Amino acid sequence: MNDAWQSMLVLNRINDFTSTDPLYAFALDELLCRSAGKGGPAVCHIWRHPGAFIMGLRDSRMPHVQEARQWLESSGWATAVRNSGGAAVPLDAGVVNLSLIAPKTHVLDYHFHNDFEGMFALIREALKGTGRQVDKGEITGAYCPGDFDLSIDGFKFCGIAQRRQTHATIVQAFVVTEGSGSARAAFVRQFYDIASGGDDTLGHPLVSADSTASLEELAGLVPHGSHAFAQAVQQALGVAPPTPHAADAVQPSELQLPEPAEVEAMVATLRSRYTIGQ
Repeated sequence: MNDAWQSMLVLNRINDFTSTDPLYAFALDELLCRSAGKGGPAVCHIWRHPGAFIMGLRDSRMPHVQEARQWLESSGWATAVRNSGGAAVPLDAGVVNLSLIAPKTHVLDYHFHNDFEGMFALIREALKGTGRQVDKGEITGAYCPGDFDLSIDGFKFCGIAQRRQTHATIVQAFVVTEGSGSARAAFVRQFYDIASGGDDTLGHPLVSADSTASLEELAGLVPHGSHAFAQAVQQALGVAPPTPHAADAVQPSELQLPEPAEVEAMVATLRSRYTIGQ
């Protein structure tokens, strides 16, 4: 694992649904990354969102994306475009998001695979107690596909993306912990069918329902699989986990979070910079 991650502070916001804005966590990551690049601490940010459909940049430019957006929002899903790589991902209470935020060892370091390997190592260690083997490599038919798809028995449960600043990086993973993976995959396929106008030649992921499963389905991570996974991540980082259902965010005393107004200003910046349909 990356040396900078061995002494990471853990910001556990798995139960913090104070902000319903889907860009809030991404804005917080952006600011924590700036801080890390200026000598601040490395941070593992654990979070969830109750219902957001997060698009990649290419998704946001599909020919019928506004129609797809209206469909999503009329169904109660918030929508946004993220500033890290990857394609569309649905987020709900059964998906745990990990952000590993750390300074670069060298400003000209472009070897992002090392950072992806670090996330892979962390998740594999966190799941060691399940007795299941975690593999990496693109899973055909999965949503948000990539070389660092993480899977068990050929079913994807995790995707990894990255955001690089000049002096620090953010490695982000979504981990499907609870519920039906196939239902989520079918949902993403519906989005692409609408956003593409039914044209499968546009280069977007051709998602199939039998590609994805949750850790509940694959590794028996029940009950409260999201909390169990978050606790396992903290233990893998050598940090004592909080009680399973702590009501609020768990913030280490050494971590100075940005002011809420600063986070909201970054949310506005991200929203203006990464828009849907432009």
